Amino acid sequence: MARYTGPVCKLCRREGEKLFLKGERCFSPKCEIEKRNYPPGQHGKTNSWRRTEGSDFSSQLRAKQKARRVYGVLERQFQSYYTKALKSTGLTGLTMLQSLESRLDNVIYRMGFASSRSQARQLVAHGHFTVNGRRTNVPSMQVKVGDKIALREGSRNSTFFKDLVLFAEERNSPDWVQRDVKTLSGTISRLPERQEIDANLNEQLIVEFYSR
Repeated sequence: MARYTGPVCKLCRREGEKLFLKGERCFSPKCEIEKRNYPPGQHGKTNSWRRTEGSDFSSQLRAKQKARRVYGVLERQFQSYYTKALKSTGLTGLTMLQSLESRLDNVIYRMGFASSRSQARQLVAHGHFTVNGRRTNVPSMQVKVGDKIALREGSRNSTFFKDLVLFAEERNSPDWVQRDVKTLSGTISRLPERQEIDANLNEQLIVEFYSR
């Protein structure tokens, strides 16, 4: 299971905006963007002006990299999402984003059962959640409309999940999922619409990048 293991704050600084990769820390003064809002590297601060002066290719690349980093997938896997969306009916960009939103780790994050996608990925990898009653440890699993995601019975006595109920109650969940905070479970009622997906992502530029 390939994943990025480097410092995630550098990813936000490279994109010049908060990608909310570290959960609650991103909302605190400890966030690196608050302290060093310029690209990482030896010449990041002196060359930060380059961020606003890019070619079409640069804009397309940055859009693709931002989406990859938001969902926590590597290049090969991300390109696979695009290829599958290209072969399906409907708008390629929207279909690709819907597939990314339908990842099990993302759904758990959207339900408010994790403070970040990386934490949701770890919880799934450790087998704490079930899909339709069956335990799974595959964060990239594609959930479908009607699927029920729930906390595994054997994990309910954990202090972390007892405290998670209070945390989840303070988090909003999108309309395309129906959740029960008390039982830490939820059901996929439909696919997300475009306005329910991160507005800072530009799927058209991503399509243009791979269509070169």
